[in-house]
Amino acid sequence: MALPTTDPGRRPDRGGAALLQIQDATVMKTRTRVLDRINLTIREGEQTAILGPNGAGKSSLIRLIAHLDYPLAHEDGTPPLLIFGEELWNVTELRSLLGIVSADLQHSILAGTLPRRTRGLDAVLSGFFASYGLFRHHHLTPAMDDQGRQALALMEASHLADAYLEAMSPGEVRRVMIARALVPDPRALLLDEPTTGLDLMARHRFLATLQNLARRGKTIILVTHHIEEIFPEINRVILLQHGRVMLDGAKSEVLTSDNLSAMFEGPVTVKETNGYYTAMSKG
Repeated sequence: MALPTTDPGRRPDRGGAALLQIQDATVMKTRTRVLDRINLTIREGEQTAILGPNGAGKSSLIRLIAHLDYPLAHEDGTPPLLIFGEELWNVTELRSLLGIVSADLQHSILAGTLPRRTRGLDAVLSGFFASYGLFRHHHLTPAMDDQGRQALALMEASHLADAYLEAMSPGEVRRVMIARALVPDPRALLLDEPTTGLDLMARHRFLATLQNLARRGKTIILVTHHIEEIFPEINRVILLQHGRVMLDGAKSEVLTSDNLSAMFEGPVTVKETNGYYTAMSKG
């Protein structure tokens, strides 16, 4: 897939327009606060990682941003969530600006949400319409078909174009879903545990692709519990714990042994090598 045409020499900074504004947002599930008064602003061009252990609220945050779950309303009427400055969105339009790859989406696909015998290329092309599969009313152009094939090639998944999703491994489905998010060339990518199901080499190549996109101006929001996935171009890290923002700041200041020990509630040692971080439990 052709990479974005943003000037490769432009350095991401914190002066861009607000991509995401979450203001005192609370999400309830069965009387439990899965997100508890979250406040968070991420600007375009601000490469960001959201790190947290299992149960920290990462998936709930993804569902909130994707408009799959909704926050409690504010008594004063102020919106708890703004994306690109807007509260209300047509889902199709939003997906063309913010590509989302989430575990929930993949699980629904594997559970049969897509029409039976959906080809990999058709699943990718459905990203143009924010649908789960292609339908008769969808109008595809040759340019769209070409973009879909380029997106698969970018994920080293061209061989999956004519394969059926139900016959793919979870890792292969993951690559198709990432290509689906990339195909409309969104302004930003929101990635939830994106390397799940990828083997070691595929994981390395995918993270290299993310680095290339980030260098060319694509905003990346990486949600993960793997510190090793935080590549050097990411300059901001947010720690999430028990549905709240525990810490938010520059990567070098946030990714310390003390901070991660507090977040994971156990002794952790953090090491940095050439911009990459690793964490090991002392237990």
